[in-house]
Amino acid sequence: MYIYAICGLTVSSEVALPGVNPAPDAAQRADVTIRSGPVPANLPGTEVAGPTWQIAGEQFLLRVPGIARYLLTAGRVIVFEPEAKADPADIPVFLIGTVLGILLHQREQIVLHASAVEVDGKAILFCGPSGVGKSTLAAALAQRGLPLVTDDVCAISIGADGVPMVQPDGRQLKLWTHAIDNLDLIERRGARVRGRLEKYYVEPSGVLNRALPVAAIYALREARPPHAAGIETPNIVDAALTLRRNAYRPHLVKFMSQHAGYFHAATTIANTAGIFYLTRVLNFAAIPAVVTQLERHWRDIGLVVRAA
Repeated sequence: MYIYAICGLTVSSEVALPGVNPAPDAAQRADVTIRSGPVPANLPGTEVAGPTWQIAGEQFLLRVPGIARYLLTAGRVIVFEPEAKADPADIPVFLIGTVLGILLHQREQIVLHASAVEVDGKAILFCGPSGVGKSTLAAALAQRGLPLVTDDVCAISIGADGVPMVQPDGRQLKLWTHAIDNLDLIERRGARVRGRLEKYYVEPSGVLNRALPVAAIYALREARPPHAAGIETPNIVDAALTLRRNAYRPHLVKFMSQHAGYFHAATTIANTAGIFYLTRVLNFAAIPAVVTQLERHWRDIGLVVRAA
């Protein structure tokens, strides 16, 4: 068995998970177990369903055509069954992405499509759709000495004290070749993420293994009309909608009855930290200016930024 630390959970897996670092304490009891086994084509008593998924009580059935069927139970157990002629290397790619995101929803955590770095003991998150530069910006900041907290999937929990916390993650960065080249990360480049994609796992210079309070969430946007480059603060309604839109697989928030949790998280984060729009030019030459702008904003919101 392989033991990993993912989104604050200890995960015991029958298969190796690419791009994930081993758990620092392999003897710790697993929160989640991943194994192969029979998975039904349909769930008895299905309550709601989509083109490739079904929900029945504490069970969630996901089919990735040509890859595998995945059965998640109560946020604790994942069973997968490969489909005919599936490439075995593709199965764990979906386990650490879509499947894990669904499992976190089952555990009633706030799950964002986001990357995060640590700034003076707090987490700074960058969220947005694929291709907007979440991982690239996190990698650029990590190159400047800010430890990576998580990449791609970000789990947030709100404790009894009302403080939103980002759970630590053991995954490596996933970057396209042009980002690796422009950020001078070739020596840290690992295996391809999948197939012939020019996207690779990259070992960051530093990774945290403890939960951090959220200091700010930035929703990334490309600088083009009507949006000019800069940082803006949305009103509370737009902030709540922004958080919801940036959930990992946002359509599942509705079907898994997570509306109230996301609204509560948005208002809590907006009041205790901040939710902002970060609009920027999407090219590597602009990254130093974006970093300078972020550091200025962190000072404005009360973070003491150490020299990078």
